[in-house]
Amino acid sequence: MTPITTTAELAVFCDKLKGQPFVAVDTEFMRETTYWPKLCLVQAAAPNGAEACIDPLAEGIDLEPFLTIMRDETVLKVFHAARQDVEIFNNLQAMPRPLFDTQVAGMAAGFGEQIAYDALVRQMLKIELDKSSRFTDWARRPLSDSQLTYALADVTHLARLYPMLRERLEKEGRLAWVTDEMSGLTDPAIYDVDPENAWKRLRPRKHTAKYLAVYKAVAAWRERTAQTRDQPRGRILKDEAIDEIATQAPTDADQLDRLRSVPKGFSGSRFGPDLLAAIREALKDPEAYAPVIERSRTPPSPAAGAVVELLKVLLKARAEEAGVASKLIATVADLEQIANDDETDNAALKGWRREAFGEDALKLKRGELALVLDGARVRVVEVRRAPKAAASGG
Repeated sequence: MTPITTTAELAVFCDKLKGQPFVAVDTEFMRETTYWPKLCLVQAAAPNGAEACIDPLAEGIDLEPFLTIMRDETVLKVFHAARQDVEIFNNLQAMPRPLFDTQVAGMAAGFGEQIAYDALVRQMLKIELDKSSRFTDWARRPLSDSQLTYALADVTHLARLYPMLRERLEKEGRLAWVTDEMSGLTDPAIYDVDPENAWKRLRPRKHTAKYLAVYKAVAAWRERTAQTRDQPRGRILKDEAIDEIATQAPTDADQLDRLRSVPKGFSGSRFGPDLLAAIREALKDPEAYAPVIERSRTPPSPAAGAVVELLKVLLKARAEEAGVASKLIATVADLEQIANDDETDNAALKGWRREAFGEDALKLKRGELALVLDGARVRVVEVRRAPKAAASGG
């Protein structure tokens, strides 16, 4: 098998993709030692039989013909577990819209939590995938026929899977259930790499201006450094170190070196002076630099932890009844918000999720539902309240 290695060959292939109702897409990339994912291979297949592996590492190749397809909103792009693939195309200014993620769809179709691609192929197509090339170094050249065949199979099977999965969701009235998830995957905000927004991916533990200002500054410094050096964030500084630095707010080398989560001798490294400078800059005016974090309108309930545990049981019961992966309905973070605030702006309290779970979650909190163990299964039953006694006359 020969991959596409020239722009001319790619243009010819992409002409075959134009006008197709959908194209199945997958990528192979490396990022274990880098900040930016290194795109090593692109695979694509369309229902008209057009299929190919594209070598983005080939000398002189311009991916623009394929990126044009990714931007073409008349062609649906089908991925499995699309998040990292979408990140790559977003970095290339080619957000793949519209999009269909077969992993998300599989969750709605009753195939379990985050079903793997090989498991979905096995269950729907009755095909056992060859995994012999699974741990290929995709950056090495040349790639063997077996490696290319393995890579291409990811999209040829995907092109067969998609119509079957879509039809199943349509019959069950669940296609609309995954629409919001698909649009969310192509929201540029979730792929934002602006260093000033890096703190948003983390979980600050305090809300004082001084803590948040340092937290934001250290997260931004780490993001800029990781991008500039093309190294993973964790190799620059661990997440837990950001929290400790924000708590202690060190302003000199001696204070920085006393922190347990900061590598020994960090202040004397090439990173130390720049980090300390970023901290000192943030501390000049913490109130102005600190991000504004929305606080819950309702004070934390002392019983919130117990309520969350009950909501987990309810979620599992309702998900099993509906044949839907519970993660598609609500996350633990959603349950924590619901436990603390009935009016929280939460996806689990909107649309089909409210029907499937959210309304019952609120009823459970109000004591209108009960969870009953029936053998090995949990049943959800309505609680019948005794009528209030009429007031007696004198």
